[in-house]
Amino acid sequence: MRQKTIAGNWKMYKTIPEAGQLITELKKKVASVDNVHIIVCPPSLAVPEVVRMVQGSNIAVGAQNLHWEREGAFTGELSAQMIKSAGAEYVIIGHSERRQYFGETDRSVNLKIKAALAEGLRPIVCVGETLEQRENNQTEKIVKEQIQGAFEEISEKEFSPIIIAYEPVWAIGTGKTATPDQAQEVHTFIRALIAELYSHKTAEQTIIQYGGSVKPENAADLMRQADIDGALVGGACLNAGSFAAIITSAEKQAD
Repeated sequence: MRQKTIAGNWKMYKTIPEAGQLITELKKKVASVDNVHIIVCPPSLAVPEVVRMVQGSNIAVGAQNLHWEREGAFTGELSAQMIKSAGAEYVIIGHSERRQYFGETDRSVNLKIKAALAEGLRPIVCVGETLEQRENNQTEKIVKEQIQGAFEEISEKEFSPIIIAYEPVWAIGTGKTATPDQAQEVHTFIRALIAELYSHKTAEQTIIQYGGSVKPENAADLMRQADIDGALVGGACLNAGSFAAIITSAEKQAD
């Protein structure tokens, strides 16, 4: 049985004091949740403080990006080793904003996944198509290319800690959301791809989240789908109340 997993990507929001305030509020609201895995991914500067604050709680911490090299002359970058030493357990890799604004490719995503796994971090690997690609009926083609590129030369054993987040680019930050049926269709396709790459057993165990304007109002309908195992939440995770409401929706579906 796959555990519902809700992760919050704070993006470039929240100073360290603001991060502390959000975590304080969130801890109170989700303290009784025991059947949903909760992850928060604050900006890197806030990771150590958030790690300190969630100790002993049901909230785990991730980073939003990493470099594939262990160390070196890469000004402004962070390695998997640095992220791990700050106390994070997860790292988002290949988010569409990283692809769009910072030139990330399937190859760099692959290198970053390998670096994260080597350090014992759990990658949350993002895939998804643009609006133009969807309108041209290229969704499956694009997602397949991203999946195959991301997991090249990664063995079935190495793959086991990985979470996949399907995030249609046209739904991120736009207020548009894939319908539950649209999202389920792509999640089913991704699970079948994982079965082809590895095995049906691994495919059935893989957590596949949906991301793209997930809100309290649509979370329950999304979580009800058989192959949607949670959500990678953007804007709605910046408010403790709305993020907790999404977690509660997942909790009800997990019962």
